[in-house]
Amino acid sequence: MNWRPQHKRLLVARRLICQVLVIGLVMGCTSTPKPEPKPTLSILFIGNSYTYQNNLPQILAELAKSGGQAIVVDMVAEGGWKLLQHATSASTLYKIGQQKWTFVVLQEQSVVPSVEANRTQEMYPAVRLLDDQIQQAGSRTLLFMTWGRRDGFAEVGHPDFATMQSQLQAGYLKIAKERNLLVAPVGMAWQTALAQQPNLQLWESDGSHPSLTGSYLAACVFYAVVYRKSPEGLDYTAGLPQDTAQALQAIAATTVLNHSEQ
Repeated sequence: MNWRPQHKRLLVARRLICQVLVIGLVMGCTSTPKPEPKPTLSILFIGNSYTYQNNLPQILAELAKSGGQAIVVDMVAEGGWKLLQHATSASTLYKIGQQKWTFVVLQEQSVVPSVEANRTQEMYPAVRLLDDQIQQAGSRTLLFMTWGRRDGFAEVGHPDFATMQSQLQAGYLKIAKERNLLVAPVGMAWQTALAQQPNLQLWESDGSHPSLTGSYLAACVFYAVVYRKSPEGLDYTAGLPQDTAQALQAIAATTVLNHSEQ
């Protein structure tokens, strides 16, 4: 029986298998995904439904990721809560002191900052108390300037959005100046966006809470504030049409980077 040809074929087959295995290992090494970037910022959001609607902190984190950055985000947000409630909440104060955050974001209830008596008696004392706690933890306070309601709030003397937005802006900027705090001018960005595109749907049907479009614009503003650079060109759109996302990115950049209070 002649076994040599069969033996040679077996050796050739073994060599081929080894070559395939080596090629596979090489290709496997070259296609290994790049490691995720290490977080450079940590941000704690304190507020209410304006913050947790559409998960604003996570939209910001995804924007950062699309720009090659990484943020650790967390949130303490209860529906309808005022900052005065957070200032006396054990769980909120625990979160603030849990670690040294890069920023702790403070978002007041939607109406309080727009009424002078309310902001003087409720918002400002709460901001002072919370800012003291934030500074003790080695963190920096960032105020979340929200937006006026779509139809204003006639019950407190605001007949339209523009009137309410003007009062909100004044309310946030006054305490920011007193305490030397950074401001994320989200409401100002909303006002600019509506001036450019009046049909833009920034609110939900209730005329108060943010739509996904509104939350995306807010996240773009926060991105520009914390990184001090434009979000323009980031490919994360949160599911919005590309042209809409690009327009919102540009509005956020213009609002923040040209805002003298920043």
